[in-house]
Amino acid sequence: MVDDVVPGSVGRGQPLKGASLTVTSKTFTENIVLGQMIGLVFKAAGAEVLDRTNLAGSISTREAIVKGDADAMYDYTGTAWITYQGNAEPIADPAAQWEAVRRADRKNGVVWLPQASLDNTYALAISRRNNEKYRLRTLSDVAALAKRDPSAVTVCVENEFASRDDGLPGMQKAYGMSLPAANVRKMDAGIIYTQVSQSDSCLLGEVYTTDGRIKAMDLTVLEDDRQFFPNYNAAPELNAATYAKYPAIADLLGPVTAKLTTAVARELNAEVDVEGRDPHEVAKEWLIEEGFIREG
Repeated sequence: MVDDVVPGSVGRGQPLKGASLTVTSKTFTENIVLGQMIGLVFKAAGAEVLDRTNLAGSISTREAIVKGDADAMYDYTGTAWITYQGNAEPIADPAAQWEAVRRADRKNGVVWLPQASLDNTYALAISRRNNEKYRLRTLSDVAALAKRDPSAVTVCVENEFASRDDGLPGMQKAYGMSLPAANVRKMDAGIIYTQVSQSDSCLLGEVYTTDGRIKAMDLTVLEDDRQFFPNYNAAPELNAATYAKYPAIADLLGPVTAKLTTAVARELNAEVDVEGRDPHEVAKEWLIEEGFIREG
């Protein structure tokens, strides 16, 4: 990162001066924006920052942190608990789930800092136009429709969601659904929103609850009435050796994380996905507006 930024309310005294740190993220908008935030805060605190955001897949970014190829990212407690740590059942209380994830990851050389209230969980959404016909409100309504009229329930999902235990397979099991393979269509996340809102190729689409396109495209999010999907609170995930060397990172990221709500995420995501802005600039503008960093 080549930005000329200096401390605002965080990073005073530049506690990372002389450090060379790598930040990473997954490929979707929100996580890229959050990764850029970490990098900009580190830069303002004096570090040289290598930007390795936008890596494909949760496992790639996770392995980068574990192996020390990357030092920090924002990850999600639900992903860690289910996908990384192999648990079958989510923990309903968000704080308890974060604590369980934090404890379990000590042996993996990973440190979790306190989580945000931002909860980017999975959901299925339907266009207002299509829902005038089906009147779906909950995922149990979807299961009932699938039994009554199997051909009606077509779902557009990402490849990862199609195979994860906390994704489509687990959801179908929890709700007693058995969708024919031909009714599940895999595609990139961005395409899902347009397909659900503008075409008849899929009745339902996988969405993230913090996505700004839900409102912009007039989609209705269906209630997870059996509370299948875990809490996906965002929290900084660090390589343990990095944190041991630079414990000041906790004080740098703590105030930023505390400001990250689901509503804030939805607004920032909309700036990228609806207005077409660059994730780096969106992250930088927000950090400056909140007073965390300043232009140099």
